[in-house]
Amino acid sequence: MNRPKLYIYLPIVFSLVLILGIFIGNTFQLNKKLGAITIDADNKYNKIEEILQYVEQEYVDTINRGQLVEKTIVSMLENLDPHSSYITASELQANNEPLKGNFEGIGIEFNIVNDTICVVAAIPGGPAASVGILAGDKIVKVERETVAGIKITNKDVLAKLKGRSHTKVKLGIFRRGKSKLLDFTITRGTIPIYSVDIAYMLSPKAGYIKISRFAATTYDEYLTAFNKLKKQGMQQLVVDLRGNGGGYLNTAVDIADEFLNDGKEIVYTQGKARPRKAYKASRKGSFEDGKLIILIDDGSASASEILAGAVQDNDRGIIVGRRSFGKGLVQEQTEFSDGSAMRLTIARYYTPTGRCIQKPYDDGVEAYFNEEFKRYENGELENSDSMKIADSLKFITPGGRVVYGCGGVTPDMFVPLDTTGRTHYLSEVIYNGIINDFAFDYADKERKKLNEFKSAKLFNETFIITDELYQKFVDYSKKNKVVANLSQIKASSELIKTQLKALIARNIWGNEGYYPVIQRKDNVIKKALEELAK
Repeated sequence: MNRPKLYIYLPIVFSLVLILGIFIGNTFQLNKKLGAITIDADNKYNKIEEILQYVEQEYVDTINRGQLVEKTIVSMLENLDPHSSYITASELQANNEPLKGNFEGIGIEFNIVNDTICVVAAIPGGPAASVGILAGDKIVKVERETVAGIKITNKDVLAKLKGRSHTKVKLGIFRRGKSKLLDFTITRGTIPIYSVDIAYMLSPKAGYIKISRFAATTYDEYLTAFNKLKKQGMQQLVVDLRGNGGGYLNTAVDIADEFLNDGKEIVYTQGKARPRKAYKASRKGSFEDGKLIILIDDGSASASEILAGAVQDNDRGIIVGRRSFGKGLVQEQTEFSDGSAMRLTIARYYTPTGRCIQKPYDDGVEAYFNEEFKRYENGELENSDSMKIADSLKFITPGGRVVYGCGGVTPDMFVPLDTTGRTHYLSEVIYNGIINDFAFDYADKERKKLNEFKSAKLFNETFIITDELYQKFVDYSKKNKVVANLSQIKASSELIKTQLKALIARNIWGNEGYYPVIQRKDNVIKKALEELAK
């Protein structure tokens, strides 16, 4: 059945008035005698407050006015575009933390293994590390309440361990080799959230920096990472933005400024109520010369696309990977007195050649976010020729390169999704956490032996996942009810061995151990190194 048009637009009208001031004045009245609402035609939008009052007074059941208002606001913003949103007061802090670059808590990385909170690492300098919490410790009690064996979730753990700075939390810790629980009282503090995951040398000349988001601290983190690599002899640079969903526009602009000559345009924004605003390189950058490659994929969005687009449109570097997400809308956050906030799209951004890389959203929010699955179904992730691009979406850079505005940044060098070794067995052991759990158990049991490796680099070069150890993993997966198909076990063996080794390294050395191992099988990085070698 087709819904009446009034039903579609009523939430939009309803919420608009709530946001702009629903209590400005009453210019129409409820006519209870006729069972109708009389509207002043000159002030028709004020009907929303009267409707709200009428529903509150006459509806068959008691309603919560506040909840009704918030649901209506959510509906209104969702109908505008996929990125305009309303955030409740309780959600706002969690939403802002990754972009602020810190949170308040005890400072641990953890996994839930066998229904137990296991410490993967205590963040150096954090409250937990300062009192002696170690990797491999298991949190059994929080404030004398047992938290093991109760089907605890990640959300439950965060609720118990996070909290305002200077507040205290008591933990009961099981540590391998100790017969009794160890009691710790930890004073919570401010914990940094890093957005540069790793920086290391891919080759004697090529440095690699992976950025996971564009937060308030990202630019400073990038400079620290860059300077470290420069001291190691870096002459070429690979910046990995795969899976980076974006963040602050200004942060992306600052990093782009490091690569572009003074005066080069980085991006410009424009909207109905916002005149064109151009962002340009304004200082001597730290890497304006030298080969530069940016890695992207369908998880690279927003600020990631600004950086990639600026590098591509100015002919400064090569974009390698697969087409990015396609988010070209700019949001502005407005916070309200009750602690909630609205993120409203106020402009589009355009790359220097004039591309707006925002993908269509006419079919609704669900279809918009499922578009990535359509790319897979259409074969685009394995063959770039599957993507049809209209001539009207082609742009030319100053250097004569053709670039595209087809919903995302299209790479200069396409690297297909590697499906080698991808089996149902691999999917099962990944999505059920089997690989992660086995690696943690192994690292925990063999921690003393693994620590005998003098560095993550030495571990990477000499440690081998033997066939015997792989068979133990297969047996472990069977115990955890993952059906074992012998042909699939063999087909996925190299991928699983690589992931096991990388995860074992992460449990000992963190990201410095993980990335150099996992990226040995990374075809996108291989393609980048091939290009740098030309």
